[in-house]
Amino acid sequence: MKIRLMIVVLAFLFAIPALAQLDRSKRPEPGPAPEIKLGEYETFTLENGLQVFVVVNHKLPVVDFRLVLDRDPILEGENAGYASIAGDLLRTGTKNRTKDQIDEEVDFIGASLNTGSTSITGSALKKHAEKLLDIISDILLNYDFKQEELDKLKKQYISNIISNRDDPGSIASTVQNVLLYGKDHPYGEPITEKTVESVTLQMCTDYIDKYFKPNIGYLAIVGDVSLDEAKSYAEKYFSGWKKGEVPKHTYSNPQPPAKTSVAIVDRPASVQSVIHVTYPVYLKLGDPDYFSARLMNTIFGGNSTARLYKNLRETKGFTYGAYSSLESDKLVGNFDASLQARNAVTDSSVAEILSEMKKYREQGADEEELQSIKNYVTGSFARSLESPQTVATFAINSAIYNLPADYYQNYLKNIAAVTVKDVNEAARKYINPENAHILVVGNADEIEKGLAQFGSITYYDIYGNEVDTASAEIPEGLTGDDVIQKYIAAIGGKENLEKVQDRTTEMSGKVQGFEIKMTIYQKAPNLLKQVVDAMGAEQVVVFNGEKGIASAAGNTAEITGDNLVKLKIESSLNFIVELDKHNVNVNLNGIEKIDDKDAYKVEMMLEDSSKWIQYYDVESGLKLKEIKTVSTPGGDFAQETLFSDYREVDGVKYPFKVNQSLGAQKLEFTVNSIKVNTGLSDNLFKVD
Repeated sequence: MKIRLMIVVLAFLFAIPALAQLDRSKRPEPGPAPEIKLGEYETFTLENGLQVFVVVNHKLPVVDFRLVLDRDPILEGENAGYASIAGDLLRTGTKNRTKDQIDEEVDFIGASLNTGSTSITGSALKKHAEKLLDIISDILLNYDFKQEELDKLKKQYISNIISNRDDPGSIASTVQNVLLYGKDHPYGEPITEKTVESVTLQMCTDYIDKYFKPNIGYLAIVGDVSLDEAKSYAEKYFSGWKKGEVPKHTYSNPQPPAKTSVAIVDRPASVQSVIHVTYPVYLKLGDPDYFSARLMNTIFGGNSTARLYKNLRETKGFTYGAYSSLESDKLVGNFDASLQARNAVTDSSVAEILSEMKKYREQGADEEELQSIKNYVTGSFARSLESPQTVATFAINSAIYNLPADYYQNYLKNIAAVTVKDVNEAARKYINPENAHILVVGNADEIEKGLAQFGSITYYDIYGNEVDTASAEIPEGLTGDDVIQKYIAAIGGKENLEKVQDRTTEMSGKVQGFEIKMTIYQKAPNLLKQVVDAMGAEQVVVFNGEKGIASAAGNTAEITGDNLVKLKIESSLNFIVELDKHNVNVNLNGIEKIDDKDAYKVEMMLEDSSKWIQYYDVESGLKLKEIKTVSTPGGDFAQETLFSDYREVDGVKYPFKVNQSLGAQKLEFTVNSIKVNTGLSDNLFKVD
């Protein structure tokens, strides 16, 4: 024990001189790039041109299959979406199996199987590998598309498109692609309800016939498999796949704008803006400055330690997160700096993004920033190597991009070799604040003035079509009160409305796939009871004309403050004919498109200074949409409600379709029945 202690003491004493000579003011020199132990792969090519990569990994008794096609992007035009739909149809049946049979067989062996417009992927236990391959090859060689399956897919696509119409992030993504690439480019054309509706079975069949060819295919076989087994799999299940000539496509190169401009998609319901500063760039995997460009962007906005994040979240507090990306692509990529910010700081957020871009171009990065990001990228890359699928991806990328055989083996060496000078040259090349699209999806009334300082403003709809804000003019002399009176007449007239002394509305719908039933009882002048049944749990709101309560899960709370003020107004059975009584100011603020219909935009300012925005069909006078601000424990949100399918009940028209969105929540209601003047008792509205 004494000998061991003496050794420790001597070691410490010998270390003292070295510690004394350490200069802590100097940053330690970075060490050499770590050696990569990149998993090996074998490759061979079938006679039909299919190139196969095999990555052996016996850690788990599982085999993964990934088939990828390297085709040129396709401009689908007025049928945009047909390639994606064709890829999905592959999973719906063959000449030998129905969709149900495919599902049952895949489930029985505990496998996974997915198809797409340029890929088929699957995974199974080793003992079931050939069964899965039998299904995959059947899909590939004997696909048999059915009209009923196409109709189902089109319905799903259209449902998603309709759902995304209310999502600012999805809207921004669609319009951004139009701005970056144009609608005459495959990366820019939007998929709409109309384009999906036009897709035919023949289009889908023709697509698979033309583009699913082995001579542009790469098959990765990864997992508990030997090279000989992989060769046997490939020969047995894919050698019958016939090669053929695949159409080639070329496109003009999208260019950044000559000067920075502003694009706005108006969403009056938005309490915050989705912001993108973006433009096309030309950067491919394997380019000489690829590593410099990647490190440059990571320093600027690639993670939560980057400049954008630190400025816009930590220093300014404008957002929960701000990031940038520099996307590489064989055809054309893009730079994008993005965030979400409150309406009040939308212009300030854009100003800070542009300021950071200019500062980066002019001053560049420093050695400390670069070394920190190198460590981050190195760690991320090293972690990715834990998956054998990564090695397969590297192999396929090397073939598609014609990379050197040791490209990924030397990946970290190339990262380590990047200098501050390299990064700063990349910043000057790829950071271009003077030639950017500033895209903002938000409330135009609140953000337009502030954004005008950055460039000329163009308005777009949710599909990237330019909106002519001057195309529809309000008729001279028309007022908001006139629009309201036309609405009252359209739904039955004041006399018929005032005849309604009580009303019971029963409706049902879905939110996030769950069934909801709601019953609303109203009695003149302003008694209300609303009962919501969601999966057996009941939520009730009651207002007796003075006091309101809300109860759920056995708990009851009184409604107070601004929420009580709003409840008093919303409980009014005939609110629309009593605006003067409630001191509501009405203003007509323009004409906008609501689902391709011209609609008058009417603002109602309530007594508590809150604002309701309503849209009335110019032609019919019926209300199409309403936007209200709702206060919740999570903050204020804009509640948007769409009204359609008006039907008459005892002389008054009511909407029987009501779609509502509140933040990320979307509710679709169908009115099942409306009963009026049934003699509802005041006891129904008691508040204990």
